[in-house]
Amino acid sequence: MPNVRKVAVVTGAARGIGRACALDLARAGYDLALVDLLEPELARTSDEARALGSEVKSYIADVASYARTQEIAKDVAAHFGRVDFLLNNAGRSAPTGILEISEEEFDRAIAINLKSCFNYIQNFAPIMLEQGGGRIVSMSSLNALSGGVTAAVSKFAYAAAKAGILGMTRALAKEFGSKIHINAICPGVIKTEIDTNVTEREPEVIKGIALNRLGCSDDVAKLVTFLATSEPCFMTGQTFTVDGFQFNV
Repeated sequence: MPNVRKVAVVTGAARGIGRACALDLARAGYDLALVDLLEPELARTSDEARALGSEVKSYIADVASYARTQEIAKDVAAHFGRVDFLLNNAGRSAPTGILEISEEEFDRAIAINLKSCFNYIQNFAPIMLEQGGGRIVSMSSLNALSGGVTAAVSKFAYAAAKAGILGMTRALAKEFGSKIHINAICPGVIKTEIDTNVTEREPEVIKGIALNRLGCSDDVAKLVTFLATSEPCFMTGQTFTVDGFQFNV
């Protein structure tokens, strides 16, 4: 029988943590369906993954759109014939406080950070179940646990959406049982190519991190790949924190 390559779907794959995760999954032998709104950056990630030996389909999409998610799921199923792993990574900051935020801003924060997980899980889980199972990881945040308010992304709407991911993960672990393993990751302060604010505050921030450095995208990506590939796997409904033990939150 021919060797069947596994397929991973990654949202928010154009840059930052999503890009690092996509490339690490490519190194682990996955073919990829990559989703983002940023077309030039997504094309770069796709080209880099192909250079690592992966077959890649990329989709320009707003992850908050349920209809667009349906289209992508149908195309992925038709093209690859399977989905083994889903990474819900897409997210967006919501830096406005409770007394200033508009209803539209709040709704958008929930749609991008939380509803997107619903969109992709509901549309891709049936593909996994039909083939006998799969794995899902959703990207939450340390702010879901701390309610942190010091960084631009950590105001209440963002924290609420990311906390919702943790509840969704635990509940769906019970629904899916042994068929689909589903877990969540809470990154702490991660230094990426797109976050200049973190770089400017680095000396101050690392004083409150036990490992005495900021995290990097690959710190998260290695855990994502582990959760996608670990055999055997006795982990589901869990929250994994990647923060170097950040004790000043």
